[in-house]
Amino acid sequence: MSAQRPNPDELLARVQAEEARQARGQLKIFFGATAGVGKTYAMLKAAHERRAEGVDVVVGWVDTHGRAETAALLEGLEALPRRPVTYHGTTLNEFDLDAALTRRPTLILVDELAHTNAPGSRHAKRWQDVAELLDAGIEVYTTVNVQHLESLNDVVAQITGVTVRETVPDALLEQADEVELIDLPPDDLLQRLREGKVYVPPQAEQAMRHFFRKGNLIALRELALRRTAERVDAQMQVYRRDHAIAETWPTTERILVCVSPSPMAARLVRAARRMAARLQAEWLVVYVETPAHLRLPEVDRNRVVQTLRLAEQLGAETVTLSGKSVSEEILTYARTRNVSKIVVGKPKGRHWREVVFGSVVDALVWHSDEIDVYVLSGEQDAPRPLAPPILAPPVNNWSDYGWGVAIIALCTALAWYIFPYFAEANLIMVYLLGVVVVAIRCGRLPAIMASVLSVAAFDFFFVTPYLTFTVSDAQYLVTFAVMLVVALVISTLTARLRQQVDAARQRERRTAILYAMTRELASARGQDNLLLAATRHISEVFESAVAFLLPDASGVLQAWNTAVAGGDSSTAGQQRLALDDKERGVAQWAYDHQQMAGLGTTTLPSAQALYVPLSAARGIVGILGVRPAEPRRLLAPEQVLLLETFASQTALALERAILTEETQRAQVQIETERLRSSLLSSVSHDLRTPLAAITGAASSMLEVGATLDVSTHRELLQTIYEEADRLNRLVGNLLEMTRLESGAFEVHKEWQPLEEVIGAALTHLETRLRDHPLTTHLPVNLPLVPLDSVLIEQVLMNLLDNAIKYTPPGSPITLAACATPGVVTIEVADRGPGIPPGDEQRIFEKFYRAQRSGERRGVGLGLAICRGIIETHGGRIWAGNRPGGGVVFRFTLPIQGTPPPSAPLSPLPLGEGFITG
Repeated sequence: MSAQRPNPDELLARVQAEEARQARGQLKIFFGATAGVGKTYAMLKAAHERRAEGVDVVVGWVDTHGRAETAALLEGLEALPRRPVTYHGTTLNEFDLDAALTRRPTLILVDELAHTNAPGSRHAKRWQDVAELLDAGIEVYTTVNVQHLESLNDVVAQITGVTVRETVPDALLEQADEVELIDLPPDDLLQRLREGKVYVPPQAEQAMRHFFRKGNLIALRELALRRTAERVDAQMQVYRRDHAIAETWPTTERILVCVSPSPMAARLVRAARRMAARLQAEWLVVYVETPAHLRLPEVDRNRVVQTLRLAEQLGAETVTLSGKSVSEEILTYARTRNVSKIVVGKPKGRHWREVVFGSVVDALVWHSDEIDVYVLSGEQDAPRPLAPPILAPPVNNWSDYGWGVAIIALCTALAWYIFPYFAEANLIMVYLLGVVVVAIRCGRLPAIMASVLSVAAFDFFFVTPYLTFTVSDAQYLVTFAVMLVVALVISTLTARLRQQVDAARQRERRTAILYAMTRELASARGQDNLLLAATRHISEVFESAVAFLLPDASGVLQAWNTAVAGGDSSTAGQQRLALDDKERGVAQWAYDHQQMAGLGTTTLPSAQALYVPLSAARGIVGILGVRPAEPRRLLAPEQVLLLETFASQTALALERAILTEETQRAQVQIETERLRSSLLSSVSHDLRTPLAAITGAASSMLEVGATLDVSTHRELLQTIYEEADRLNRLVGNLLEMTRLESGAFEVHKEWQPLEEVIGAALTHLETRLRDHPLTTHLPVNLPLVPLDSVLIEQVLMNLLDNAIKYTPPGSPITLAACATPGVVTIEVADRGPGIPPGDEQRIFEKFYRAQRSGERRGVGLGLAICRGIIETHGGRIWAGNRPGGGVVFRFTLPIQGTPPPSAPLSPLPLGEGFITG
């Protein structure tokens, strides 16, 4: 019964956690595989249900992405106004955290948990805003996709080829009170994409060719389902623990394999692996380290380590437990992990202690209750030794026995001194104290020797007749026996405690050094920094010279040349591992065969170093070479296991760095290819068309120039001029875009009246504006503005030229300006066909042109140049459709500083009225 008694510390921790949870707001996450599965829609439906129940529901931030059915659900829900944030002259709308805290609703909806807030916000990430809302006691509904989980970032990048920059800590999902999986089959999601319910058609087509490929969607869906299943399993474990449910709930198959120092343990592990594969079950390999383990021969302890290593190689999770009873520890851990089957090895024979007290197998079968126990037998199948027998047996330290004799002699002298004043029982306490000192100082065997010597010394010196081992009173035999038993028990327990402390200290040291290395590898950026950190840690821990060998494009290993920096050059861990042709050949063999080779192995053992493959998810990413100063210490199985752990952590970090570099190169290549294709497409049409018109008009004039009348001759010259001017503007735009992207663009601001810049732009376009009535609205009191007049004139010309090209002849164009404190706003509006929905920002991208047939279009650089010029002025430019049809372009120019004193300017004649052709 005592084994099932709740741990008071665990109960207290659970009570404290429950109190903290009740003080915080509830968090519900609508979790999905990717965009478009309906997370926001499901969140809004759940909000309406809560509102119907009388709950105070407020929309903090919801992005409908232009989906009509989602936008319809916003009706009837109170929404907080969005907080404008100005960044580099651009106004961004963000979630208003302060307004939410002031309003303090019962439930608030905050969409897109992984969103990055605009610079200048209180928190860098939206999930931090949500955490503050929860701390304030406000219930939160939010949404997130599986690719935004921090732990799955590398996995998603490997599957999709896209590195997600906005991530959410996994702890937030684990701490959520409720996670609702919003699932949609890939075929249905692709159909939604085609119907334009996720993105607008052009974006949907591009998405289906890249991120939204069916294979990617299937993989992301599996990740989402698995992550949700893991959380449900964790919730079930918490429920069983909170309700003190000791029975196993077999919701899924989970196999636990018990191993021992027996030579048949390796065969047991292989059999369990086959069983787990047939059942598609998770499997664990457990070894219980009892006090007897510390007294095992070194060969048995090594066998245990090698068996656990074999299990890890076969895909098992290995665990080492500590306790006095093997069966109790196994059953307790099995119930904790909800294990459904326990696999143990069949004993070869019955030891007398098993006959009297029972065996581990008997105890497991007797107390397993609802857990199935499988007892497997097999031939002896010891793991293959890692290395030839180079480990020398431990040598007895005879000085410990000398210390034991000296301490007992000192106790005898002390007892002789106090003998006339104290009773015999006190003398026995002196000897027992000496036995404890010997056990702590020298170990178990010297303590046993001290126990026997203490009984003999007490009999010889303090029991009549003195100075002889003869006993005159038979009752002293009982005293001697009790004294010997107590001394042996004390010495054994003390020595065992000392061994356990040493073992715990070693485990703590291994954990500390692994944590230190993992932390540094996680924070290091770049392949060189990763390898430098790994080299330093490995060389210090194993006192070895270290080398990393990485494959080139052809698979041939090349040594990483950066040496370890250190202080004392005599230390082996600070020496650089020299690699000759023989050593490189051993390393290449280890890389090609994906196995350890070299020193201490059965493959090429004459090498100077041990070569360990760096295995990662994508395969072998390199080789770690280690040459120890003392081979016997490194080649102990515990040390080899630790070295493999170091190599595994290094391989994962190295793979992460390689994937990051490949992703960056791929993105650059994709962007380069996209720009090249766009440029070639533009050149093939927009350069060839005016050249063909010029060539045709010029050839006509050359061939029949003498017979042409004046009007035809003038018309051909006008065509040549217009097409040459069009070609000049096209080449100018290309050059301006090149200057903008190269950083060679310079802005020379001067205080200028805006009316003069507008007038200059209208003068250049006077001929082209003949077919478009132009209305200007310029207030009389417009202030002076600091600007580069040539560049702003070009912006106005590009916007007006865009309106001319995309509107039918005779349609009006409006140009207006207004001033507010600190900024002046200019707008150009037309009555054309408008901008396709969702393209309001895309029209400012390079080479983007609205897909409308039958229209004369440019190369797609004019608006991109406008945005670059306005942003270099510190302003902002945007576009939108006008009610009743048409487009309005607006841009702002900041007014900073004090203008120079000047006489007031009178408005130009074009201040109000029409300019007609």
